[in-house]
Amino acid sequence: MRRLLSGCSSLPMKLHVKCRGGLYPLSDGVQRADVPEDRVAWSVAWPEYAPVAYTSPVVPGKPWADPELSAAGFQPRWNALDGGVDRRSQQAEYALDAAGAPLNPVGRTGVSGRGLLGRWGPNHAADPLVTRWRRAEDGTLWRHPSSGRPQLQLVTVQRRDCGLWALPGGMVDPGERVTAAVQREFQEEALNALEASPERRRQLAELVRQLFAGGRRVYAGYVDDPRNTDNAWMETEAYNFHDETGTAVGAFPLQAGDDARAVRWTDVSGETELYASHSAMVQAVAETHGARW
Repeated sequence: MRRLLSGCSSLPMKLHVKCRGGLYPLSDGVQRADVPEDRVAWSVAWPEYAPVAYTSPVVPGKPWADPELSAAGFQPRWNALDGGVDRRSQQAEYALDAAGAPLNPVGRTGVSGRGLLGRWGPNHAADPLVTRWRRAEDGTLWRHPSSGRPQLQLVTVQRRDCGLWALPGGMVDPGERVTAAVQREFQEEALNALEASPERRRQLAELVRQLFAGGRRVYAGYVDDPRNTDNAWMETEAYNFHDETGTAVGAFPLQAGDDARAVRWTDVSGETELYASHSAMVQAVAETHGARW
């Protein structure tokens, strides 16, 4: 099951809420079949279950996407490293349905196919949680009036597809190390490195490399992502990169890029609303640092 690492003791994450019920995102009206809580698990017999079959028309043919299961020559190695594509799940070993498609290890979602996701089975992402302390004008730690705890701030980006605030992460490319993907995604989404000159891109990469050298992995596993389906789902590895003094991240020229509409430092608390399961990861990091939540 899900793995929480680096000293975090619990992760209060609801694993299967945002990917059940309602309209499938960016689908022009595709309605998920209703899946009651007591029928989520595949171990519960439900002969009448009839999920809506949907794969977004933007997916087929993309370089980051698998072909259809029936495509000639497509013989993926499920639950294994398949060339450069990692088809292993960090959640659990998954089964296959009658058509040979991977089954979401957490359960039914009301939609079959791949939806907006490129890979059958697990789609691996990397998420950086870049944090610092909020400080008063005199440089001391700012403390919340009611709890007396220091206030943690987090770099967040506003997603272009849905407008929600999220971690500046993204997909791991085939053959790419997760630690490299975390740095690349942060540069692209929070520093707009794709639009920078080659020299500026090298400077940004060095700034990120220095801070990210001390990162700690805090979560690895399934993500309650609204794009999940019965046959394709998101998983992530999340790393916390904390700047205790605020001097390293102060050099970061935050500028939204790639899939991000905007970028900002966000004061995090129990009222902070973030995309998918990101809030639960942020809560675990805040509690590890003894920050307000």
